[in-house]
Amino acid sequence: MTDQKLHDQKLHAALQTFGYTKAIKDGSLHPNGFVFDFEEVPAIIQAFRRMVRGLEFDMTEMAITTYMCAKQFGKPFTALPVFVMRAFHHGAIVMNKNSGITHPKQLEGKKVGVNRGYTVTAGVWARSILQHEYGVDLSKIEWVLSGDEHVEEFRAPSYVTPTKSDKSFEEMLLSGELAAASGVVSTHPDIVTLIPDATKTGYEALRTRGHYPINHTVVVKDSLLAANPNLAKDLFQMFCEAKRPYVEALKAGTLANPTKVDETFGKVMAITGKDPLPYGIEPNRQALESIMQYAREQQCVTKPLTLEELFAKGTHDLVG
Repeated sequence: MTDQKLHDQKLHAALQTFGYTKAIKDGSLHPNGFVFDFEEVPAIIQAFRRMVRGLEFDMTEMAITTYMCAKQFGKPFTALPVFVMRAFHHGAIVMNKNSGITHPKQLEGKKVGVNRGYTVTAGVWARSILQHEYGVDLSKIEWVLSGDEHVEEFRAPSYVTPTKSDKSFEEMLLSGELAAASGVVSTHPDIVTLIPDATKTGYEALRTRGHYPINHTVVVKDSLLAANPNLAKDLFQMFCEAKRPYVEALKAGTLANPTKVDETFGKVMAITGKDPLPYGIEPNRQALESIMQYAREQQCVTKPLTLEELFAKGTHDLVG
């Protein structure tokens, strides 16, 4: 380590390791005047909760609706327009194939499980698909939670309730106690996606109308941003630099041992012909405005928020 690095400020951080974040995680890239002290949390959702409730990190990955929910309660951190996880959610809700349900509209009047909390980003996207693509009235469903919220101050709508059962959601689906559930991973042959051909349907939504959900952003303590006016821009540029060789390898088809995440981004690139990890507000405006709308509709966020207040000063016009 150089003398300069010895005097750099340490940033306690949590971030998943992907091909496009590897150069940050291994210390090859860092913002001017800082070095990272990464903590490897067992599951990244634990970092979300620790940041929201205890402000335990200087910088951390965070689910976008967890962040928006936290922001409305004045939590002292702000996001960079860097989106390190994206996914499609047409297959997020599953059901028992013997339930007799043939259309999502039939979930009205029934109980649907929600893995963990109501504000979980994947669940927000999945419910938005039910509402906007299949005409489901979300308020006519009883949403049954298996856990609590990251943001302790959040109060869910009246049609959201905690589970009263000791059974798993898989067991409750098989017994008929739940009509469907989101966020359930099951290998049981009777558990199938509510929306048939969900993967194909998700990619078709991208192809036809640009539907490309954002899951995770990156947040930084407000005190650090205030004390270091260039930090937000430096971090943004660092993330852009880190992903550049990854995107080039993805385009060339030279990634070694591609993961499911890599395969998804490769498919997105094949469909759009573009970088599947665009950073910045403007290239993500459609997805950002959509998730803001859905979070308001589903009462995960009850105060109006603007893109300008969601993202750090100095990054609003950046694209990478």
